[in-house]
Amino acid sequence: QVQLVESGGGLVQAGDSLRLSCTASGRTFSNYAVAWFRQAPVKERVFVAATSWNVGNTDYADSVKGRFTISRDNAKNTVYLQMNSLKPEDTAVYYCSADLQYLTVISDRSHYWGQGTQVTVSS
Repeated sequence: QVQLVESGGGLVQAGDSLRLSCTASGRTFSNYAVAWFRQAPVKERVFVAATSWNVGNTDYADSVKGRFTISRDNAKNTVYLQMNSLKPEDTAVYYCSADLQYLTVISDRSHYWGQGTQVTVSS
């Protein structure tokens, strides 16, 4: 089992930055690929970014490329999502997910999910 806890969300203004954290406990987190997804009100959950276990592979949704950066510190069992130049359309609950296979996490089929953290961007 892997337990994931997101943190770092909040209310910010357009143009501001936030850094989300996804901290894991349980099995060896460094073996897992991790992805961030988000879900806005009355919308489906969508992919945001992902990293393989060693950051050899990273992917981003087109809507966040150039503004968001995913990184990880395996010594701290934590994956980060640095979000810059935030826009009102970035408002959503952000979830991290983890699985052993990179293709599994980017296809929204991860076994492990956190509870989410709310990000609200005002205009």
